[in-house]
Amino acid sequence: MTHDQLVAFEAIVANGTFRGAAERLNKSQSAVSHAIAALEAELGITLLSREGYRPRLTPEGEVFFRETSRVLHQFRALRATAVRLAAAEEPEIRLAITATLPMTRLLPVLAEIGQRFPATSLRLATETMGGPYGRLTEGRADLALATLDGVAVDAVEARAIADVTILPVAAPRLAANLADGVLSVAGLQGYPQIVVAGTGGPRHEQSRDLLAGAQRWTVSDFAAKREVILAGLGWGGLPDHLIAEDLAAGRLVALEIDGFPPRRSLIHAIRRRDAPPGPVASELWTLLTSVPPG
Repeated sequence: MTHDQLVAFEAIVANGTFRGAAERLNKSQSAVSHAIAALEAELGITLLSREGYRPRLTPEGEVFFRETSRVLHQFRALRATAVRLAAAEEPEIRLAITATLPMTRLLPVLAEIGQRFPATSLRLATETMGGPYGRLTEGRADLALATLDGVAVDAVEARAIADVTILPVAAPRLAANLADGVLSVAGLQGYPQIVVAGTGGPRHEQSRDLLAGAQRWTVSDFAAKREVILAGLGWGGLPDHLIAEDLAAGRLVALEIDGFPPRRSLIHAIRRRDAPPGPVASELWTLLTSVPPG
């Protein structure tokens, strides 16, 4: 029994097919099939049923998979420990941050990291939609702070760090043109919905909170989105912490839309399982995840 065999077994279960596992592991499908066949022969049990279109865990395979997951998790933790012990402080830590994250949640952590590790530079990239996760998977970020939308959770470790509510809002003069009470989709279709362009490529463009049939104006960031909405040129969802003062001062009005309620957005610290962190990144993770989201 080898580590590579266990990794192949885990990949097949996670991806659902031998082909998917091979693509994930960057190996040929025949190599993955051979690894599993050799593992089954050594164990003397059948782990995967090949009778259907997709391989399925046998009863014995289900038990063995639970133990495989536990062993691989311990192996990765051990490897990460070895990397931390052998590594000096990283020269640079790269963070990819969703634009909806309240910076008040992050800044005290960065201040402490800066004091404790003065030789390490910090590089922050603010992204929208799937941009932070895209940077992480492409190796252009050591840590992403974002929602889990579109994230392959089996390939990452994630911990919730912040809770944000996205509120649909409009300027008072636009809201005054709308009917009193709960708004209908039809009542809003005549007004532009302001959305933010994604920074993670076409597959990471906004797909949630889009009003069917509405005209859309796309802007590059939340600062521009807020300004357009404040000007009364359209409506849209904005993070509560960005508009608290606008709501209190009456510059913006929260809209109650049928089928379009405020949405809770849980932001996570996310790191890749296959990229063990150095000592600074490890400490940054600990500081970020030690405080409950709020």
